[in-house]
Amino acid sequence: MGSTDRLVRLIAAAVLSILYFMGVLSGTIGAIALVVAAIFLLTSFVSFCPAYLPFGISTCKTKEEG
Repeated sequence: MGSTDRLVRLIAAAVLSILYFMGVLSGTIGAIALVVAAIFLLTSFVSFCPAYLPFGISTCKTKEEG
């Protein structure tokens, strides 16, 4: 996972958490938002997203040989 991907996930997790704790998101939607925020935090800290595996996606920069 690239650094931009990690940063976007951290920002999204912060926004979802803030919306939940300010009462903008509540009930089932709020619970889902917190779960998504937790997943974003976890995947950004470990720099790995298992959802990328089946699709062969990689956001890491690689050195181009030339």
